Amino acid sequence: MTASPRSEPARSSGSPPASDAVDPAGDPKPDPSGAGPQGGGPDCPADRDDSDLLAALLDGMDAALCAFDADGTVTHWNREAERMLGWSADEAVGRRGLAGWAVRAADAAEIETLLLGAMRAPGRQVHEFALLTKDGGRVLVRTQSAAVPGADGEAAGVYCAFSEVHTQVDLERSIALSEALFEDASWGVVLVDADLRPAVVNGHAARSLGAGRATLLGRPLGELLDQGVEEVESAFQHVLAEGAPPEPTEIWVTVRGEGADLGQPPPRRCWRSGFLRLASPLSEEAVPLGVAWIFRDVTEAKRAEQEGARMRFRSNQLHRAARAAAECEDPFEAATVYLDFALAGFADHALIDLVREPSPGRPDGRTPSATDPGGDPGADPGADPSGLAPAGTGAALPERPPIVLVRAVAAPAGAATGIGPNAPAGTTDGIPVAYAAGHPALQAADRGGSVRASASRADEEISTQWAAARKWPSGTVHGLCAVLRSRGRTLGVASFLRGASRRAFDRADAAYAEDVAVRVAAAIDLAQRLR
Repeated sequence: MTASPRSEPARSSGSPPASDAVDPAGDPKPDPSGAGPQGGGPDCPADRDDSDLLAALLDGMDAALCAFDADGTVTHWNREAERMLGWSADEAVGRRGLAGWAVRAADAAEIETLLLGAMRAPGRQVHEFALLTKDGGRVLVRTQSAAVPGADGEAAGVYCAFSEVHTQVDLERSIALSEALFEDASWGVVLVDADLRPAVVNGHAARSLGAGRATLLGRPLGELLDQGVEEVESAFQHVLAEGAPPEPTEIWVTVRGEGADLGQPPPRRCWRSGFLRLASPLSEEAVPLGVAWIFRDVTEAKRAEQEGARMRFRSNQLHRAARAAAECEDPFEAATVYLDFALAGFADHALIDLVREPSPGRPDGRTPSATDPGGDPGADPGADPSGLAPAGTGAALPERPPIVLVRAVAAPAGAATGIGPNAPAGTTDGIPVAYAAGHPALQAADRGGSVRASASRADEEISTQWAAARKWPSGTVHGLCAVLRSRGRTLGVASFLRGASRRAFDRADAAYAEDVAVRVAAAIDLAQRLR
């Protein structure tokens, strides 16, 4: 063979190449194989091409490789082995064994036994041992060796691929990490290709997206996510173009179809997300393969954080309102100050409707007493305050008078409330608000608690009609009515209203509204007593 030393099998030093053999007369000896000059002999162009191809393949390998014949002579030595140990192919090919140059003499017998033993063992054999570098250093390597069969099917030699142990361990760790992330990770992991479609999805991500791992592959993100899909795709495009962001990103999303079985809209979820750009390690230039999206659901923690911040803000608002109200000479003005401070970050409008005091000429002929606004001043002080007749008397229960509310305050000042002017400050002498039966304000006054209400549809025309029917400002879609009570009496109702851009009131909002209502009621009660 005429290949380069990297792919050339070893020859004994005393035998010339067959093509150079001549007889004493100077004529070339006949080819023992029977093939002529073009018959496929060792010097034919086809064999030279195969040898060059083999040398190029060996030199292009990322792993170091050497080969031995049955006698233990080095027949091949690629460029990676030369880089790792420093011995060139010219220096390595043709040596018998590794003793004295590639391994220590004391270890040579054991190592050569391990390597040549692969000719008699099935499959690949894996070993770890130390090799010597040309400058005298030692390198711990992991080898994989296997037999090379000859033309007759018997083992004609052995090849040995080896790499530094730490490199191999790093590779194994990377593979193990990838398998763990896609099997047992408590984070969702999604690999998307350059077209922004999922290519690999782990179990946690599949459960979060509400579908099986196989059914998610290749589907557009718009089919999986409703809200938040634009933010996620924008993050993917940024990572592909600019690289991974330095910090995790919190993205609020809704998963399509979640909650549909209960007839509810899909809940919003906060996913703390990290993004990594994937590039091929085999190409010289960084060609992006896609993006790794790693996320975790932190909705509960985020909501608790938001709730804590909201509580701190509201507590601070009440403190500021109390300081400002303390400077008001008029108690009714102090009630208005409480209402103005409560609006910040809580509602778009606030209304105060006061219970109209009954007059002696009203149809039932009663006037309020100190303990019962609708009671009879001539009643026996020791009688049952509930107004219930004693059992067995057969007396009819007195009919409860209807509650009449008068608009006293509308905040912010100057806002259109949909009704006439407010009553004079601190009085209930205005025109009663024509609330229909079952109005949330009337319910709050009757129950002595808070009542929440929301428009059933977000359509603008429907919401406008809904607000007009309740005598609330146009655009209102959420209402919260809290009763105003002081000294055991119902003074009126405070209504807090939100538009379509805000969420509906929840229990925490009702508790805050009741806290504000207590302060407003105390100020109004004082204003009425001083009147």
